[in-house]
Amino acid sequence: MNLNPAPAPSGRRLWRFHGGIHPPGEKALSTAGPIAPVWLPALLVLPLQQHIGNPAQPLVAVGDRVLKGQEIARADGVVSAGLHAPSSGWVRQIGDHPIAHASGLSTPCIFIETDGEERWAELPEPMTDFAQRDPGEVLARIRWAGIVGLGGAAFPSAFKLSPGPDRPIHTLIINAAECEPYISCDDMLMRRDAAKLLDGIRILRHVLDVTGECLIGIEDNKPEAIAALKAALAADPLPSTELVIIPTVYPSGGEKQLIRVLTGQELASKSLPAQIGIVCHNVGTTVAVADAVLRGIPLISRVLTLTGRGLAQPGNQEVLIGTLAADLIAARGGYRPGVQRLILGGPMMGPALPSDQVPLTKASNCLLVPGPGELEDPGAAGPCIRCGQCAEVCPVQLLPQQLYWYARSREMDKVQDYNLFDCIECGCCVQVCPSHIPLVQYYRFAKTSIWNQAEEKRKAEHARQRHEARQARLERVERERKEKLKQKNEALRQKSAGAKGDGDGDAAPADPKQAAIAAALARAKAKKAALAEQGVAPKNTEQLTPAQQKQVDAAQQRRTKAAVKPAPDTDPDAAPDAVKQEDVE
Repeated sequence: MNLNPAPAPSGRRLWRFHGGIHPPGEKALSTAGPIAPVWLPALLVLPLQQHIGNPAQPLVAVGDRVLKGQEIARADGVVSAGLHAPSSGWVRQIGDHPIAHASGLSTPCIFIETDGEERWAELPEPMTDFAQRDPGEVLARIRWAGIVGLGGAAFPSAFKLSPGPDRPIHTLIINAAECEPYISCDDMLMRRDAAKLLDGIRILRHVLDVTGECLIGIEDNKPEAIAALKAALAADPLPSTELVIIPTVYPSGGEKQLIRVLTGQELASKSLPAQIGIVCHNVGTTVAVADAVLRGIPLISRVLTLTGRGLAQPGNQEVLIGTLAADLIAARGGYRPGVQRLILGGPMMGPALPSDQVPLTKASNCLLVPGPGELEDPGAAGPCIRCGQCAEVCPVQLLPQQLYWYARSREMDKVQDYNLFDCIECGCCVQVCPSHIPLVQYYRFAKTSIWNQAEEKRKAEHARQRHEARQARLERVERERKEKLKQKNEALRQKSAGAKGDGDGDAAPADPKQAAIAAALARAKAKKAALAEQGVAPKNTEQLTPAQQKQVDAAQQRRTKAAVKPAPDTDPDAAPDAVKQEDVE
């Protein structure tokens, strides 16, 4: 690794990162003409998750009429981004639809049937005086606009612009490198909107309260964009802002690699640029910030590169978010004969799409349609010969061959020991591998497996906590029930003891039920005694009918017989005589 600084064309000292390659650029295919204006499709399909973090939550229902720029889904939490209607029309459906991903999986989307009227919703007032406003107010506008990183990662920009009070930012870096072959959307955007880019830089500096310099890092293979930025800086100078021209080496557009080239600082594993006082933003993101703050326009469109020799009319175009890839390609003249693949992004990092019936999102920067023989399939992979070329070109200084062996054998603990998650999936190792091993695919498989294992572990831990909480709740309920019963029994015992002290001296039963019965008998006895003292005879003893009197006499006879019945130890021979004598009487 060459750590010695080298002079840049601008005169600033630059550093080199480890590895890197020089693949063919092929950018001229899409830079012959200016950015084409927005084309309005009949249908827009807007995934609720177009960013890292939680998906947005819908604010509209099927059948609702929406206006251009209207918020139709709100951010769910801090790491999330809202969604706005790219055009006016009606919500025809809210449901799953395949997204622009190699897996072809579906995700919840909002379907808008456009009406062609392009009627705008009421937008917030422009913040032309943003420099006099509180940074938090400006940040709230950026969050409302649903802006995410347009360089490919799609990280919510509002979160990235909130490093926290314990992380002062001294350097702002604008990533204008655009190192991936074929892609030229940032190049063309800088040619068209150089002045707007400078406005966005002013806003970012105000929100972050940058104490030091701002560096615009751009590769030297973009002379027209460099000239446009120099002219804009000359017409409207920005203090402590420098345009830095760097050598064209892939992947110099990676965040950590660009920071290394411009500042010489190395980011530790799993660390963020804000931890060393640096924030890095993409060109497209910065322009979107300017639109949101100075014009009140949310992120509803972006510049997209349509390129490849399999496309009839390559070029760059302003595209509404949610446009289907098939509709856009048809609008550009369609496919040429022999096309077999469609790639979202560049040839180094872009995944091949299973279909063109997928919507373009905020993170979509390129549709590559290679023609026959343009990007040849290397064929079946051979055995690793341990040549070490992959390690030589790795910009993150990993050991790709070791990662490959452990990922292939599914030893996920060991693959993490070799810092798998530091891999930026740039594809340099694949490009130089003489055995044509799809190394990045193995790394993606390993990452997904580890994430799935972590998710299963999280779910199991959550289930365990829920079970323990349920057991604790049941034990608490049982304790409370027993305590209530104990208190109730204690109250009955105290009541029984009180009745004993006020009674005639008879012993009170220990059993609460017997105590209650004894108390009832005592009350009946007292009532009978009180009636006797008053000379009141029991009811229903006078003027009896003959039948009633007969029943009374029979009851009296039974009592008399019970009174004269012999005791258990009486001679049994005497019992018949007693009975006969009674009958005689």
